[in-house]
Amino acid sequence: MAREVIFTEKAPRPVGPYSQAIKAGGWIFVAGQVAIDPATGKLVGGDVKAQTRRVLENIREILSAAGASLKDVVKVNVYLARPEDFAAMNEVYREFFPEEPPARTTVAVKMVAEGLLVEIDAIAYKG
Repeated sequence: MAREVIFTEKAPRPVGPYSQAIKAGGWIFVAGQVAIDPATGKLVGGDVKAQTRRVLENIREILSAAGASLKDVVKVNVYLARPEDFAAMNEVYREFFPEEPPARTTVAVKMVAEGLLVEIDAIAYKG
């Protein structure tokens, strides 16, 4: 099975030793994305809704670079800095996955950087 590194300028550059995504066979593993605007390289301010929107837009762009779309996503992990943001995050998330949403896990965690309210990773399959 071939392994391919996926990269697009339309999503934030990795800030550490990882790839935006890896494609292996029909599987696409998207690294955890935070609300960094790829045009500015800066964290999107505001609330969890604004950050969730930016994160999912970043994931959509990475999937597109891999020849896939959000409809191909089979599993998502959502990491929230504050459990009380669950409903607000879910409201935006539903816009990106309106029908037949992927399997999902959502947990509250301590984020690694100040100001991060949400991080999301995804696994897609494009057979």
